[in-house]
Amino acid sequence: MTSKLKNVLDTYMQKVSGIEEYCNRCLRTERWGGKIVLMVVDAAFTSIGLNYFTAVVPKVEEFDKKFMEDGRIKDLQDLAGADIDELRTVWKNRRSWAVAKDAASYLTNSGEFDRVALINWASDAHLEEWQEDPIGRIRGVGINTFQYLRMMGGVDTVMPDKIVKRVINEILERAGAKPVNNDVEFVEKTEEIALRCGYRPVELCWMTWLIQPEGKMMRIKKYSKVLPKI
Repeated sequence: MTSKLKNVLDTYMQKVSGIEEYCNRCLRTERWGGKIVLMVVDAAFTSIGLNYFTAVVPKVEEFDKKFMEDGRIKDLQDLAGADIDELRTVWKNRRSWAVAKDAASYLTNSGEFDRVALINWASDAHLEEWQEDPIGRIRGVGINTFQYLRMMGGVDTVMPDKIVKRVINEILERAGAKPVNNDVEFVEKTEEIALRCGYRPVELCWMTWLIQPEGKMMRIKKYSKVLPKI
């Protein structure tokens, strides 16, 4: 089964040449130029399910220009204390900002520098107990946001979002295996598949997103100029 699974998976991974660089940056907590505030804002925006490249990325960039480049928000403590109505001039969804501010507040309370706080939380957080986790308990944080933040904090794992599940379950079925629907079991199964087939879990996760077509091009090609920034 492993060799058949690897053969099927390899055909998908061959479509996303260069993905290692993006995944390395994610696991080194260096996305968005290493700005932890932008990673938290990204996760909060992504949580409501809009198109990542056309909706989330431009708005994270706008937030960076409007609030961070002029020094109004320098770190997570500033984000936690920011006025939500001011923030909504960039992104209208109040729930997203509540998620961002509550996550920033929790991470700030550790007393560590932002980067260390995110990395320490990510490594100590447990998938199976995500709903009891202080960030998992934040209203508006589901398992996908929880896993996304863990990935940006350096944990080699996957998000069980609908695209990831669709592609990975398609691969399992093509290899003659059963699909997995339960979110926690799906994450564990995907991590196992990745390691058995010589990949990192994060690479499988990014692959599922980047092979998606938009118009006549796959995302990895369509957004090739954007990907090195994020």
